[in-house]
Amino acid sequence: MLVHALIREDGTVGADELYTVANTLGMSDQQIRLCVKRLVAEGRFTHEGRGRKAELRATTDTMRALVPNADFLRHAFQQDAGLAPWDGVWHLAAFAVPESARTSRDALRETLLHLGGAPLQGGLYVCANPWEPYVEETAHRIGAHTALTLLTTTDLRRGDTREPAELACRLWPLQQIADRYHHLSRITQPRLARLTGPVELSAAALLTIAVELAAELTRAMEPDPLLPPQLLPQPWPGTQARKLVARCWAALHERDHGKAHPALFRLYADITREPADRVTR
Repeated sequence: MLVHALIREDGTVGADELYTVANTLGMSDQQIRLCVKRLVAEGRFTHEGRGRKAELRATTDTMRALVPNADFLRHAFQQDAGLAPWDGVWHLAAFAVPESARTSRDALRETLLHLGGAPLQGGLYVCANPWEPYVEETAHRIGAHTALTLLTTTDLRRGDTREPAELACRLWPLQQIADRYHHLSRITQPRLARLTGPVELSAAALLTIAVELAAELTRAMEPDPLLPPQLLPQPWPGTQARKLVARCWAALHERDHGKAHPALFRLYADITREPADRVTR
């Protein structure tokens, strides 16, 4: 997470920045050396130079995989802004992969859960968002497409429960998800105060805040199925937490001063700004 968060828009990571931020976060130089060695061995980065003067360069595959969840982050902010109302359609996926293809079966299950799916019965999952392109891409890639069935419905019931918001409460651990967003807000508020305060912050301090926010946002959003607001208790803490994070990213971007800071600065600033731009048009 640290190395990826520090990738500049030209695909490089400066070792000096990497070690400085890592030390600020309580990581040792040895931890970073081992991490870099592993990333290079796995073909995710190339390495030039030695010590703190070295430079890492992300490979093409790494750059492509850096922001796999950008679409979901963008969708979350659009939901917060009221720009992605629910159409009342539930999206379902079912699969029956034999034991001999356990790896493919596990990969498909993990994909469905990562995309916000909730299990209904054995091999049957439901999502409130149109996940079909992502599910099919994974199924094709792992050779399980012929075992996959996709369908939609506006009439979903579990036992006697059919009201959508009640179904959402039964299918997803909303309280646990809400607690993660409460934690994200508590982490974000003091950092927002620093970023919007009068005290000048060093480049290392800005990078450290960026990494901390990215890590905490990831922890909060990874288990979040991004249910439409119509299915969530209101006010939903995720909306407030993301609003605070958006203000932080805007402040980080403003303090960039045109330097070659991580692509993460610009990516998150652009995503969080898009809904506001659409509302004002």
